[in-house]
Amino acid sequence: MNTSELINKTIDFVKEKLNDAEGGHDWFHIERVYKNALLIAKETDCDLTIVSLGALLHDIADSKFHNGDETIGPKTARAFLEAENVSEDIIQHVVNIIENISYKGGNFEKKFSSVELDIVQDADRLDAIGAIGVARAFNYGGFKNRALYNPEIAPITNMTKEEYKKNNAPTINHFYEKLLLLKNKMNTEKGKEIAAQRHHFMETFLAQFYAEWEGVK
Repeated sequence: MNTSELINKTIDFVKEKLNDAEGGHDWFHIERVYKNALLIAKETDCDLTIVSLGALLHDIADSKFHNGDETIGPKTARAFLEAENVSEDIIQHVVNIIENISYKGGNFEKKFSSVELDIVQDADRLDAIGAIGVARAFNYGGFKNRALYNPEIAPITNMTKEEYKKNNAPTINHFYEKLLLLKNKMNTEKGKEIAAQRHHFMETFLAQFYAEWEGVK
């Protein structure tokens, strides 16, 4: 099987698996991350097959929707790639990307590093900020029945991995607990460039949000 066929089969597999997924973690999220990854990869010396597979499979079974189980995603990706007779070195690299891509409160130390992981992680983080990031944050907040904002509940900007996973604060807090922090956590030059633009949009959105909340305009 050539690379193009493998990518197309992976796309079909992901679409089927995420058919009923929450709107911020569905196929369209995967597609945007895939496009972001290809954009960044154009300016980076990397293995494009691993970048593509890592981007397409990075959220194949997000632990948030599987009772916090972080092993399901890597296992699902491995089983699919083994069934397609992909070489073990590629499979292990993709699994390593899936296991090390998440934010997890910002205190998670990656146990694996590669330029391909850097690219896919930047691509995923770009989809968490800017206009799409705002939309996804409130979509997930609604999915979890969280308040939009509560001035009496302050953001917690230094959470452990477990605290982050259990956090149920209003959606606006998520901007300060994660989204506004991502600009300075990008790995690639292209990722940093795009993140700066999207970060500015979020700052503008928040200024407007607070002004409307207070009835100023």
